[in-house]
Amino acid sequence: MREERPGMRSGSDLQRRYPLALALYAVLAVLVWFTMDAGKVMVHGKPIDLRLVPLIVIGGLALRTVLAIKADRIRRAGSADQAQGTLEVKKG
Repeated sequence: MREERPGMRSGSDLQRRYPLALALYAVLAVLVWFTMDAGKVMVHGKPIDLRLVPLIVIGGLALRTVLAIKADRIRRAGSADQAQGTLEVKKG
């Protein structure tokens, strides 16, 4: 039996929330783009558009979400393969 850690979600719950999370990241990015001033900030001597800073943060969070769902799929595939392997050993 699989032991659930507190605060961890099951695979089906993650699968259901994944498209919604990515859509909300996109909505948040659009809101940042249209509501922030297009001011400039100097980074290493180069002017950078100020609204790129939160977009990079949002992009990082979206990447983390994508990687988390991929890792969950790999874990579930590995545990399914492992369970299949134990069944074949018991039969043989």
